[in-house]
Amino acid sequence: MNGNREPGLSRRTLLVGALGLGSAAALRVDAAGPGEDWPQWRGPTRDGVWKETGLIEKFAGAELPLRWRAPISGGYSGPTVADGRVFVTDRVLDPKEQERTHCFDWQTGKALWAHTYDVSYRGVGYDVGPRACVTVHDGRAYAFGAVGHFHCYEAATGKVLWGHDLGRQYPIRLLDEPRPFWGISGAPLIEKDLVIVHLGGKPDACLVAFDRKTGAERWRALQDRGSYSAPVLVEQAGKRVLLCWTGDNVVGLDPQTGKTHWAQPFPARQVVIAIATPVVRKNLVFLTSFYEGSLMLRLGQDRLTAERVWERRGQNERSTDALHSIISTPFMTTEGGKDYVYGVDSYGELRCLDALTGNRLWEDQTATPRDRWSTIHFVPNGNRVWMFNERGQLLITRVSSRGFQELSRAQLLRPTMGQLPQRGGVCWSHPAFAYRHVFARNDNELVCASLAG
Repeated sequence: MNGNREPGLSRRTLLVGALGLGSAAALRVDAAGPGEDWPQWRGPTRDGVWKETGLIEKFAGAELPLRWRAPISGGYSGPTVADGRVFVTDRVLDPKEQERTHCFDWQTGKALWAHTYDVSYRGVGYDVGPRACVTVHDGRAYAFGAVGHFHCYEAATGKVLWGHDLGRQYPIRLLDEPRPFWGISGAPLIEKDLVIVHLGGKPDACLVAFDRKTGAERWRALQDRGSYSAPVLVEQAGKRVLLCWTGDNVVGLDPQTGKTHWAQPFPARQVVIAIATPVVRKNLVFLTSFYEGSLMLRLGQDRLTAERVWERRGQNERSTDALHSIISTPFMTTEGGKDYVYGVDSYGELRCLDALTGNRLWEDQTATPRDRWSTIHFVPNGNRVWMFNERGQLLITRVSSRGFQELSRAQLLRPTMGQLPQRGGVCWSHPAFAYRHVFARNDNELVCASLAG
């Protein structure tokens, strides 16, 4: 394998509007708004935390006024924001089936560039569009399609620097199983000179690392089935460790070589549906799945090891124990010296757990409607938590071990019918929070609204 563009990939790059290459290259970081970028899945450090200050305390009305809206097509991938640009991917069927990577100006929503390539979603369930967020780093944007098309772009211009059809190069194991395959979902992860993807390929290519500048393979690892969970990086025993939840195990790897440091089995017993990102707080790692329930691990601090603290699984998807999340990634906090887990269960029940036991402390059913797979995306921000639910509503809230407090709620965008039309559609994509604004998408549009106080 090499990092050159492959002739088998159909691609064309469109520069949209009057923006030429020279002016695109001249777009400066100071065109961005105040505060941090949101350059990858779940923010700057993949922990879902927004550190911005100077935000509103309460919405002015039932609808959140939009700064701009831009037309796009279907997809589950959330937007990302970096260097004054907003990135998102989608899928179209007319005039033929294609995936697209888009780049917009953050202030105006003006389309800066788009890249389109042919794709086939045959065998993919919930086929609205791509899943993985675009990862932006060091002037490059990395986009990963639902069946393995992987591109590296010059972020300012959309020039394709290299690309792979990974579904062909590393056959994806889940495509061979007699069960639905929901598409590659884990966003690319940057570590030093590498870009790492959770592919679920073979042989021994569950995780693959590429040179982020050339696209050349640097290592591959694990025979495990892939899952939909995005990998993260943690500090353990003085080393950087790549933490990933595959279809069979929770693993800690050397991010530079792919060597396994430790592995804890957490296999899918019915169907691989591990979606939530591993949640890390201090030396604890929490994982949750719709069918498999919850697992809490403790990472060794002096050695590269991991041990089970507890594992809990209910009788079924309705009679659950601890937390059976589907799409939502939970979060953990410390209060009075004790650690707590907050997340949404299989039918939309917002719950608080004691992190050391998994015991449920409370449950609330007002944040999102009660329904199968009902979803909330959580973004802690100081002493508050922004919650974006599947009805397209943004909530300002507080949570503690004593309960849930809703401070304000407003409609950000409308659910679209490409996903679960039987309940009026859903908004399942994770929003981005950057420059004191929120950026969110459905299957029709990408929107931006100010949250500045």
